[in-house]
Amino acid sequence: MAITMASLQQDHEVAVYLGCSTEYLCELGFTEHGRRHAALVAERARRVLADLAYGERDCELAAIAGYLHDIANLVNRYNHGGTGAVMAYIILSRLGMVPEEIALVVSAIGNHEEERGNAINHVASALILADKSDVHRTRVTNTDFAKFEIHDRVNYAAEDSRLTVDRDEGTITLELTIDTAICPVMEYFEIFLNRMVMCRRAAEFLRCRFGLVINGTKLL
Repeated sequence: MAITMASLQQDHEVAVYLGCSTEYLCELGFTEHGRRHAALVAERARRVLADLAYGERDCELAAIAGYLHDIANLVNRYNHGGTGAVMAYIILSRLGMVPEEIALVVSAIGNHEEERGNAINHVASALILADKSDVHRTRVTNTDFAKFEIHDRVNYAAEDSRLTVDRDEGTITLELTIDTAICPVMEYFEIFLNRMVMCRRAAEFLRCRFGLVINGTKLL
């Protein structure tokens, strides 16, 4: 039986690791990287490939990569992509996934960090776009506004974020609504410029152009 994201959501080991990832990163003041983020990234990665007419199994593998991509934050934030790829390999091997599919999933996970990642295949490209597009106030775990740092402010200011694919036009666009009274647009670019460059390269791998629209204004 083929492994699916739904089966991973029922897996006790995966549930424990995602829960611990959220708990430990919250202790360090990071934004949420647990089940909510995992499920959202999984569905966005799936939809990116589906909207570009990739096969159903490729779309499912993108969702699996999205669901598992941050699992290694329970170990350490540093190089969680590389560590997560190894953890995903062990989990997916236990569940009986074939090597050809494991290769796509673990390579995507190992390449999703902006510090060292690259759009090396279609699954990795979809994961990058889905992951970097999740900017929203629900990710902020710090409840003291007076202690917000720039990542908290940018995410809290984001009232809406949408990733849309237009196959006919060959575009993938991130549309954001930001409360500029909380965070000026420049602060978004201050911390997320590398992520936007990564998204552009991921879109190019998928033979698309990447666009960024903030508060109705096209910036990229």
